[in-house]
Amino acid sequence: MRMLLPPVRERRLVDALLSEFFREHRPVAFRRALARIARYYRLPTPRYTWFEYLDWGKSGGRTYEDGHIHLVHPEHWKRGRKYNSERQWINMIYHEMGHYILWTDAERKADAFAAGMVRGIAARRRPSEPLLPGAATSPGDRVGPAMVARRRAPWRAERKAARGAASGAAVGRRRAHG
Repeated sequence: MRMLLPPVRERRLVDALLSEFFREHRPVAFRRALARIARYYRLPTPRYTWFEYLDWGKSGGRTYEDGHIHLVHPEHWKRGRKYNSERQWINMIYHEMGHYILWTDAERKADAFAAGMVRGIAARRRPSEPLLPGAATSPGDRVGPAMVARRRAPWRAERKAARGAASGAAVGRRRAHG
C-alpha cells in the first residue's frame, strides 16, 4: 500500500519541532508539529492529554476513535524505561498520528462503502422473488462468472421491459434514483 506523505522538507521541520519539544518541553513546538501534520492531511489538529504513564508503562500513547490522543510526556518517558531515547519517543508520536489520520480516513471510507452497499437494494426485490436466482440449483458456483451471469440476466430483462413500457405510458412520472 502506498502512503501519501508530506514532502521531505515538511517532515524535517516536523521532526525538528518534535526534537525541540523533547529537549526543551516548549508546548508551542509540539502544537506546531501536530498542526503541520494535520494541516497536510486537511484534518483538525487532534486533542491530546499528557500522562506520566499508560498501561502500567507498557505503551507511550493511545489514540481513541473520537480523535483524542493520550501521550506520555517526554519528562516521564525518560524515566523508568528501558527504551527511553528521543528517537523512540518521536516515532511513537508519528505512530499515534498515523492512527489518528488513518482512523479518520478509514471511517469516511467505511461510511461511503456502507452507503454504496445499501443504495438501491430496497426497490429491486419483490417479496415473492428469491434473493439469488439460481442459487439453490448450483451451490458450488457462488461467486464465479456463471453465478454473476445468472444474477444479472433476470434483472437486465426486467429493466429492459420496464424501460420499453415506461417510455410511452407513464409520462410525467419519474423514478427516484438514490
